[in-house]
Amino acid sequence: MALTVGFDLDMTLIDSRPGIHACYRALTERTGTYIDADLVVTRLGPPLEEELANWFPADRVAAVAEEYRAMYPAFAVAATSALPGAREAIAAVRDGGGRAIVVTAKHEPNAKLHLEHLGIEPDAVVGDLWAEQKAGALREYGARVYVGDHQGDIRAARAADALSVTVATGPFDAAQLAELGADVVLDDLTGFPDWLAGYRAAA
Repeated sequence: MALTVGFDLDMTLIDSRPGIHACYRALTERTGTYIDADLVVTRLGPPLEEELANWFPADRVAAVAEEYRAMYPAFAVAATSALPGAREAIAAVRDGGGRAIVVTAKHEPNAKLHLEHLGIEPDAVVGDLWAEQKAGALREYGARVYVGDHQGDIRAARAADALSVTVATGPFDAAQLAELGADVVLDDLTGFPDWLAGYRAAA
């Protein structure tokens, strides 16, 4: 059976911090509500609504989230880059006859825009899922490995009975990811193809 590997998006495959920073600054101008964009980009991972709840009253969060998502393509897509090894990691899965999918908390249409802009072509993209919510998509596609950068990604892998592979390119360093229970910790995705080759050989 072909191996399916799931990947998180923000700070796993892409460095979306510059684009998200720009979008939050634009949101501050549009709403008149101050948002510390420098702080926001240090804690990417959880759903947008959780972050907005730090800056807006509860009864405004849903509407502001909708506005942010509508603004996002104009401010965030072009400013975002692929992280080192991202394309090679997807290719490594495919070169062995496997499938690479992206499962992310990001709004799915915006996630697809990022991947199209950067020329990264997974076999499927599923958005708007966070932490344990990702398990359903991972199980649906039969993912045996899930690659991420956040505690929520470790939780997702656990809930899906998948191997948790993490990269220290997000808010947690390698030691913290190990303490959080990741099965595998890599500095970044440049080490993923070699790890995957070893995993396949052992399997």
